[in-house]
Amino acid sequence: MLFLLPRPVPLRNMRFWPTIPPSFRETLDKYSMALQKVTIRLMRLIAKNLGTDPETFASFFEDGTQGIRMNYYPPCAQASKVIGLAPHSDSTALTLLIQVNEVEGLQIKKNGKWIPVKPISGAFIINIGDVMEIMSNGEYKSIEHRAVVNPNKERLSIAAFHSPNISTMIGPLPDVVKAKEAGYRTKPHEEFVRLTISSKLDGKDLLDQMKL
Repeated sequence: MLFLLPRPVPLRNMRFWPTIPPSFRETLDKYSMALQKVTIRLMRLIAKNLGTDPETFASFFEDGTQGIRMNYYPPCAQASKVIGLAPHSDSTALTLLIQVNEVEGLQIKKNGKWIPVKPISGAFIINIGDVMEIMSNGEYKSIEHRAVVNPNKERLSIAAFHSPNISTMIGPLPDVVKAKEAGYRTKPHEEFVRLTISSKLDGKDLLDQMKL
């Protein structure tokens, strides 16, 4: 796994960015910027669906945190006895994921069963995270998922996690709670991050701690 934090740009720690191949840094910078544009576009559409102002909602993510994680899952002859990534929901708002070499491995939990997500060439998988569930007051549900390994083939994936900027309060949006009572606590972003770090990677444990 290689996990880097490209955004916000002033907080980049370039000593962790590989210099081999020479094109890596420039390529990741362009990729990061393109992902940010897609995320902002998605946020405006989500806001419209929630009945809140698209520009205001999108502004929470303009200088938001972006983490990009490149994953390599080697083949395992005893694949049924191991797990690639334990079941969890992402603590962030939106995850843009590509299954790079189109080897199946991502599974989502639906009605108590694990459903494989088949790779589609050139397509992103968009995962709703805990922050989005909280801000939408449960209108959007974060998805519990896991990664399994293949007995014969290696698997590559790239996940890009997007969160609001650090000044954003993490809690249900005022426009959304007009329709129904708030179901989640509101915390300063820094406090929410500390809660995330101290929580287990176990199902929707973090979200359970934020529920009222």
